[in-house]
Amino acid sequence: MRVLGIEGTAWCASAALYDAETDSVLIESDPYEPDSGGIHPREAAEHMSEAIPEVVDRVLTAAEAEHGPDAVDAVAFSRGPGLGPCLRIVGTAARSLAGTLDVPLVGVNHMVAHLEIGRHRSGFDNPVCLNASGANAHLLGFHDGRYRVLGETMDAGVGNAIDKFTRHVGWSHPGGPKVEAAAAEYTSEAEADADGADLLDLPYVVKGMDFSFSGISSAANDAADAGVPTGEICFSLQEHVFAMLTEVAERALSLTGADELVLGGGVAQNDRLREMLAAMCDARDADFHAPEPRFLRDNAGMIAVLGAKMAAAGDTLPIAESAVDPNFRPDQVPVTWRSGESVARVPGDTGANSGGAPTADHRGAEATVTVDGDGGDSRVIKRRVPKSYRHPELDRTLRRDRTVAEARLTSEARRAGVPTPLVYEVDLPAGTLTLQHVGERDLAAALDERWTEAVGRHLGRLHGAGIVHGDPTTRNVRVGSSGAGDAETDGESSDAADAGPSARPDAASRTYLIDFGLGFHTGHVEDHAMDLHVFEGSVRATATDPEPLIAAFEAGYEATGDGEVLDRLRDVANRGRYR
Repeated sequence: MRVLGIEGTAWCASAALYDAETDSVLIESDPYEPDSGGIHPREAAEHMSEAIPEVVDRVLTAAEAEHGPDAVDAVAFSRGPGLGPCLRIVGTAARSLAGTLDVPLVGVNHMVAHLEIGRHRSGFDNPVCLNASGANAHLLGFHDGRYRVLGETMDAGVGNAIDKFTRHVGWSHPGGPKVEAAAAEYTSEAEADADGADLLDLPYVVKGMDFSFSGISSAANDAADAGVPTGEICFSLQEHVFAMLTEVAERALSLTGADELVLGGGVAQNDRLREMLAAMCDARDADFHAPEPRFLRDNAGMIAVLGAKMAAAGDTLPIAESAVDPNFRPDQVPVTWRSGESVARVPGDTGANSGGAPTADHRGAEATVTVDGDGGDSRVIKRRVPKSYRHPELDRTLRRDRTVAEARLTSEARRAGVPTPLVYEVDLPAGTLTLQHVGERDLAAALDERWTEAVGRHLGRLHGAGIVHGDPTTRNVRVGSSGAGDAETDGESSDAADAGPSARPDAASRTYLIDFGLGFHTGHVEDHAMDLHVFEGSVRATATDPEPLIAAFEAGYEATGDGEVLDRLRDVANRGRYR
């Protein structure tokens, strides 16, 4: 099968021919390159209207010269997400070409194509994918017939966040390569590697597997206005932004149990980002792959490759149903072209962050965990592991701050009536905590409505005390009886009193929140809603039927928490992060 692909979501007009028999790809591209500032939708659309016919003609001419008049078996096009004016031009061209050639039409999700080209080129079976592009940044994993969003930006795409700074200092688009060059020059001039270069204190915002870039962009702009050398800002911006992406990628690997990671998107061409991800995967004994640059930036090759897989599966579009979608989310796409196990391979009991590994040390996303002792007297020794991919100064700060936060907030949550482990010992220089061993297994290995309802109740109480957990995933909840060593909390007895006839006080008292390392004090409804969003995201990422679990969770929260937080949760979940 030979498929002609057409790409034009934002800035790059591109056409390609993919020959599935020889696994060869011919790509022709004509990028839109504004003189200054970012991408202007009208100008980009004008570029598409001129460039799309030209790149398509070049590819079609080459295809027919080699294969004859029947060179193309299907036409695939980028249906979204992207800029509406650009997508409409691409869609019109694809429909016209499919009709003229009398071949099927395939509508491809641009972000899924970034993932699939990485899976295709790597030969990996079931990877987690980190997409890092201009307008988007998210983690995807295959589960129950769709690619699930494991984590994503809560505001700007990673490329747009970097471009915000480069526009501020007057650099032309795209800004990413210029930031990379300036950062490299800064470290070279300092006659030191990254360990010796000065690192600015910039916002580092990770919430579970979600993350935020708006604050760091503004801080970088402020630093430039204050006269900080541009190279130093570029270096610090990269170190923080890419460390955030690498951390959430590791969190996704830990949550799902996956051991393969692929990278996609235009920002994936950055050597420092690739270096960080490779180092992280190496430390986890996971495989890592980033396709060659021509498949990372926006290109029709990935559209043609995925289009061929979809066409082979019979996943084609009638003309009447081929409208483009600027907000086409990857988790809306039925994955018709592949089958196999979910990326979420949760073992029976890992205790990844809390200390549940019964026979050996376990390495989670942040820490190694050892269980010492037996039965009700067992204890968890948790040590936050230095991350070689992070700048040493940033790594020391994060490990120290998170160890302090976990010790303090674990105890404060317990006093607020939320079941948590007892904290026995804190060793800040070593980044080590000794905790009570609680529960029999992670919630990830025992998803059930009674447990998720209890989590909702506990988060409601936690927020009522002005505490945000920060990372309430299904890996950071322990469930089941822990034996005689369990200590009761003040809040356990109140569950039956305020829960109504559907109360499950037994489940509530045996459901423990753990790992408060990303927690903090706040009474802000937005932060509380983000806690709920993180938990629900982790449920959707791993459960076959998440909606009953989430309904029970929200009912539990409503019983003890503020209804305004649930209202705000809808706003958080529906924000247009794919525009």
